Amino acid sequence: MNTCRLLGRATTITAVVAGSLAPAVPAFAHVEVESETARALATNATVTFTAEAESTTAGLAKFQVVLPEGIAPADVALADAPQGWTFAVTADGYTVGGPALAPGKDAVYKITIRQLPDAEELVFKTLETYSDGRIDRWIELPKDGTEPEHPAPTLELAAAAPGATPVGPSSAAATGTTPSASATPSTSATPSVSAGHSGAPSVTAPPSAVPSASPSANGDDSSAAVPIAIGVVVVVLAAGGTWWWRRRRTAGR
Repeated sequence: MNTCRLLGRATTITAVVAGSLAPAVPAFAHVEVESETARALATNATVTFTAEAESTTAGLAKFQVVLPEGIAPADVALADAPQGWTFAVTADGYTVGGPALAPGKDAVYKITIRQLPDAEELVFKTLETYSDGRIDRWIELPKDGTEPEHPAPTLELAAAAPGATPVGPSSAAATGTTPSASATPSTSATPSVSAGHSGAPSVTAPPSAVPSASPSANGDDSSAAVPIAIGVVVVVLAAGGTWWWRRRRTAGR
């Protein structure tokens, strides 16, 4: 009897000690990121994102990602995604999504980055949207050595290869434009808008084509014609007045 009690106590103590020594299990990152070229300054790097589906009633439909510092949205392109999904650049990253996947089906998509920055790790904060409107925010970072409940996907980078140097920014990244912005003509490109409220006159007849726009456009001929015309008018008026006076005088007699 005493032996059984001793064995029971020993088993309890062993379980408690084992539990206290067991390492803390970190929360599983439900959106993971990996790359075969996870190296600083690597060019044309393909990065793969895998999102584990957690809902049994709704499917994954969209991801909104904030790019880490050093990667311009214009330097990112979609490499692969579920059928029917599309890619769009945003001010600070991109969105990718389309027809919702079947409930319980994980989502996998790939992007190509023109060049990875010279950094030790890249954090891709992600908003994950389901077909029923549910949004999971995978944006948290470790704090004080504690793994967050909703960790942001993080890609660890190896040191840059010897001789690797940063490439210049793409033309779109340098001008700060996005595909959606450059596809829409600016208002300054329309002549009728830049011409002002008067519209057609300033477009069809530039100032150089209007002779009367400049006082000296007619030269000396116009200035000489003015006195002659005045003299003719004076002579005509004088003759008419003389004729009228003589007729009135004759009638009076």
